[in-house]
Amino acid sequence: MNPGNLSNDAQAAPASGRTLIERTYERLRDDILDGVLAGDEKLRVQHLKEHYDASAGTLREAITRLVSDALVITEGQRGFRVAPISAADFDDLTQLRIHIEIEALRQSMRNGNARWRDNLREVWIDLSALEQPLRPENAKAWEKLNTAFHEALLAGCNSPWTLRVLRLLARQSERYRRFAISRVAVGRDVHAEHREIYESVLAGNELRAALALEAHIARTAELITRKLNGAEGR
Repeated sequence: MNPGNLSNDAQAAPASGRTLIERTYERLRDDILDGVLAGDEKLRVQHLKEHYDASAGTLREAITRLVSDALVITEGQRGFRVAPISAADFDDLTQLRIHIEIEALRQSMRNGNARWRDNLREVWIDLSALEQPLRPENAKAWEKLNTAFHEALLAGCNSPWTLRVLRLLARQSERYRRFAISRVAVGRDVHAEHREIYESVLAGNELRAALALEAHIARTAELITRKLNGAEGR
């Protein structure tokens, strides 16, 4: 059949289907990140159809994307379940993130151009406006800008594979941050930590920037680990 003879509705159908899969994926992802779908919870497609107003095929497509994000585990013929969370898993994730992200920051600072610096400034302005102070009701909006800030810092890194791995680690870290969001902001000035990283990067002080980034990640990890250990101890 000649594609040119298809009706407008028929030509639009694939795009509409893709939009529905994307929307379902985003809803499932948010529910996993927010803990609505808990770690180790079985994902029964038939039970999810009504809640997410999606077909079994759409749900399976969306869930398959979540498997690629390491947020869902496939169990062969037994279906899917939400990936569990634990202090040990988070510690492993954090150590890997520190190792890769600090080196990526060094490379980004060495290779970043004027456009990279301008983009970093723009993201920094938006982030600063939201986290002075950081309020619980702004948690989701802050998460997006926090992710954008860290991505902007590393955007000058010339290794596509490094950036892909870091995006995966960031998605996992976001889940843990949301789990402990009330504790992450307690007793610390997150904006001051971000400012130290930002100013060190723009000043070209590679060592100071790397140390500030490592300390920032470590502080967040310490607070989240306490929350996880408390949850596991109950």
